[in-house]
Amino acid sequence: MKALFLTNEYPPTIYGGAGVHVDYLSRELAKLIDVEVRCYGKAAREPRLDLATLKATGFGCDTAGYTAPKALHSVFAAIQRGLDWNTTAVDADLVHLHTWYTHLGGIIAKLNYGIPLVLTVHSLEPLRPWKREQLGGGYDFSCWVEKTAIEMADAVIAVSEGTREDILRYFDVPKERVPVIYNGIDLAEYHRVETTSALEKYGINPREPYVLFVGRITRQKGIVHLVRAIQHMAPGFQVVLCAGAPDTPEIAAEMKAAVAVAQEKRAGVFWIDQLITNTEKIELYSQAAAFCCPSIYEPFGIINLEAMACETAVVASAVGGMKEVIVHGETGYLVPLEQMTESPFEATQPEQFARDLAARVNELMADAPLRERMGKAGRKRVEEHFGWDAIARRTVSLYKSLVH
Repeated sequence: MKALFLTNEYPPTIYGGAGVHVDYLSRELAKLIDVEVRCYGKAAREPRLDLATLKATGFGCDTAGYTAPKALHSVFAAIQRGLDWNTTAVDADLVHLHTWYTHLGGIIAKLNYGIPLVLTVHSLEPLRPWKREQLGGGYDFSCWVEKTAIEMADAVIAVSEGTREDILRYFDVPKERVPVIYNGIDLAEYHRVETTSALEKYGINPREPYVLFVGRITRQKGIVHLVRAIQHMAPGFQVVLCAGAPDTPEIAAEMKAAVAVAQEKRAGVFWIDQLITNTEKIELYSQAAAFCCPSIYEPFGIINLEAMACETAVVASAVGGMKEVIVHGETGYLVPLEQMTESPFEATQPEQFARDLAARVNELMADAPLRERMGKAGRKRVEEHFGWDAIARRTVSLYKSLVH
């Protein structure tokens, strides 16, 4: 059997959870079946493992001649790649899509090559209205192409039970077509380490505890809420924000202003605004006293798995798949996020949410034995439920049910 993955993110260009998912799942699947990846970027792509059953090819797109509004360039580039992926002959038994940027390509493949269409939902456009800031009218296209692809897919994989509920609420899809297959973690790669070279590189004091955030600068990740929470955090520990890849210049400017205010009022606030290596990231997770994930929408939240695998206690908002990953009071704390009636994506009282985040962070930072217990419980939970090998086997079983 051969599966064709279509994705915008693939190593070395990964900036979000969907890219992490594609990287690890494709490698694990390639131990069981043939996998071809067609992605954004340069033509030559080397998979991180030397597997003859895994091939990856990047497809570039020259947007220099576009005279459409800048916000639409990524939309039209996605359409162009959808065509390019398919004018290169497809010999796979099925096509598996990741993020809306690939959905038109998958639709074309299903209809023209007559192969089953599988789609993993990493997030849903109707639940990300702030994307209009980034895409303008292109957001209407992304909503349309996502709806079209989901409703014609042979299988729609939800990465959590909460995501499955969202899919069934917003789209006309039979329940039996929507299996839940969680995201996973490479347990051999993600584990606690004792080195501190990354801390020294970025100026973090390895002798003083810190709370850590890792993620993109986007409304979805709630990073600005966390920055505002810093003023309510107790003294005596550092705050490390590993945050880059802003969605828009506006949110980048908002983040810059908020961090500047936090740094003015408190020493030991560090902002790493560049891409870091996996080795550095694992070290930051491992040495952190606590990890904080303040997302206002999160279908799964793979960064929490990464932190837990490195034996770090987690404070996260009680939304989406994070309620299935984190066990409140055992592997960390879940902080309720009140909702607005006119928009379900911002805290009703953002100041209260910031205070609640800070209160849970303060509780952990003041209790080292509790942090250690939660960290070990987190590692145990990850080992028992979120290994990529089991996830790959479930995915192949799904593929076999669709290919006749």
